[in-house]
Amino acid sequence: MSGGEIFSTILGSTVHDIKTSLGTLLGLIQHLSLSQTPQQQDDIRQLEFEANRINHSLMQLLVIYKIDSHKFSLIVDEYPVIDLINEAKSQQIGFLQQNTVDIRVSCSEELMGYCDYQQVTNAIGNILNNALRYMRQSVLISAFEEAGYLKICIEDDGEGYPERLLNADLTKPSELDWVSGNTGLGLYFVAAIAGFHKNRDKAGFVKIDNQSRLGGARFCLFLP
Repeated sequence: MSGGEIFSTILGSTVHDIKTSLGTLLGLIQHLSLSQTPQQQDDIRQLEFEANRINHSLMQLLVIYKIDSHKFSLIVDEYPVIDLINEAKSQQIGFLQQNTVDIRVSCSEELMGYCDYQQVTNAIGNILNNALRYMRQSVLISAFEEAGYLKICIEDDGEGYPERLLNADLTKPSELDWVSGNTGLGLYFVAAIAGFHKNRDKAGFVKIDNQSRLGGARFCLFLP
């Protein structure tokens, strides 16, 4: 086994162990929140929000490791799209309980999508987490069919994406900024998950711009 293969294996194993410990920590945080004062509960919800961010990042690293090691595959089935959105929202419940957020959803109850439920809900949850972090007050989640794709958009009223991300090829990690705090790793992860979804001659992809109807950033996920 080469040095690179050894490092990759150790990285995958370490990330998995950290995720297991973090899952235990999140469970303890939720248990502690039941016996705290309202002020203490706000602090615990913020702690839970940050712990969930760490968990999302570790999950991304684990999936990227599996992709790089050719060990990744999707489990695709048909799901109501509103269920995907609600699951992604539930991942942010601590933040939503702590903050006054105007979060709107526009999605037909009858709209269905073919995808990997866990990977897509985690992907949407990741983008929603970022939108909540950079918004001023409002987030809009919408889903509909467009040109043979299921299109899921998350829009906010923040300052928008920086120019370097707008100009980057999100499918190439070499074009991401690994120095600044906002690396774009989450966008690369979601773009990778989207690309694994294929149907005949179509493959999933993502688009980002600053054309949000709320005045800030807009992220769109396209699934065939």
